[in-house]
Amino acid sequence: MFDLPDDEILSLSKAHVFWTWSAQAKVNPIAIKRAKGVYFWDVDDKRYLDFNSMTMCVNIGHGDERIIKAMQDQAAELPYAAPGMTTKIRAIASKAVAEITPQGKLTKVLFTLGGADANENAIKLARGYTHRHKILARYRSYHGASAGAMAATGDPRRVGWEPNLMTGVVHFLDPYRYRSTFHRMNPNISEEEFAQDYLNHLEEIILYEGPESIAGIIMESVTGTNGIIIPPQGYMQGVRALCDKYGIVMIADEVMSGFGRTGKMFAIEHWDVVPDIMTMAKGLTSAYAPLGAVAMKPEIAAAFNEHAFESGLTYTSHPISLAAAVANISAMKESLVVENAAHMGAVLRRMLNDLGESHPSVGEVRNIGLFGILEIVKDRATKEPMAPWNSSSPEMAALKKYCTDNGLFLYTHWHTVLIIPPLIITEEQLKDGMDILDKALSITDKSVK
Repeated sequence: MFDLPDDEILSLSKAHVFWTWSAQAKVNPIAIKRAKGVYFWDVDDKRYLDFNSMTMCVNIGHGDERIIKAMQDQAAELPYAAPGMTTKIRAIASKAVAEITPQGKLTKVLFTLGGADANENAIKLARGYTHRHKILARYRSYHGASAGAMAATGDPRRVGWEPNLMTGVVHFLDPYRYRSTFHRMNPNISEEEFAQDYLNHLEEIILYEGPESIAGIIMESVTGTNGIIIPPQGYMQGVRALCDKYGIVMIADEVMSGFGRTGKMFAIEHWDVVPDIMTMAKGLTSAYAPLGAVAMKPEIAAAFNEHAFESGLTYTSHPISLAAAVANISAMKESLVVENAAHMGAVLRRMLNDLGESHPSVGEVRNIGLFGILEIVKDRATKEPMAPWNSSSPEMAALKKYCTDNGLFLYTHWHTVLIIPPLIITEEQLKDGMDILDKALSITDKSVK
């Protein structure tokens, strides 16, 4: 259909593509032409094991014919409908999403284009529902690159765009045990006490800011690229209690952690908590088509029964994307993908622990399901990271290059290595990737003090 020799893809792209998250003169992307299962191939037919699900999103794996056919059939029947109309696929998709939300209690669904606008619409809903303005979010969060989502983001990606972002956001600290601000002198505190200290911190922020001014608290259920920070037992339950106490809307960002990534359909289900609003994208269609969603309790939606929700998108509820979502949810159930993620999570934990024991540059490993991370350090005693805050280092660059050169595609962030493969991965395939990473870690081991 589109005729372009493989050897011209890279040069033509460099000539005309404006790249995100990149200095344009330094971009050197992998030119790929096909993908299947947990692998993809570049234009030279080199195979890569995808340890990052592309952008933490291809949960079902590449090239699933069930999803592709559903999209083709929908394109043939009805490729587009205006946002104010409804369609068969819109009705089916909204029901399918509502039914899989925690305890089935988020029964109204607003479809968006992706995670950033899902989070922005969640914030609008919380503000409209409460008639308050402030939004609380964590410092190690990432909620998207649009102006509102970037304002809610706590990490340094927002700083370059300040002060020209959405107003009214206040950040607070994450319950990050390995590098806890509050427990450097008492690292052996119990999990319950640890969680309570961070809940006390959050409540103090709420009181300082004025509960009557706070519309919502938005949190990644498990922090993603900024550390795979898994909440301690009691923390999510405590946040739910604080939201109830002060009339604050609890927003769970499940854009990255949802759709089986942690071994449950949504990460927040590990703590038996039901948020008021939940956002999703990425694994919603396994990235076969762009789609996000905001699921909400009926009382949130009812606040707009008599006056308009002043927001909208030309491509909201795009039929082809909705067909991908319905087929993806069905395929995940049919193939027991969430169950595989839970099973393989235990396998990944064992493999991560083995790497930690073998390599002095591994300071800590963490995972929940197939959501894993290694913290690479120069000194285990001081926890000095292998790369400085908000930067990389020659050692981390060399580690990533070794992996790429040897056919392992993964994501490194500052001093960490993330393990986020498609949820269909087998133990043998996971071991293949970890064997390459095992060799790559010898590079960072050389810099250990």
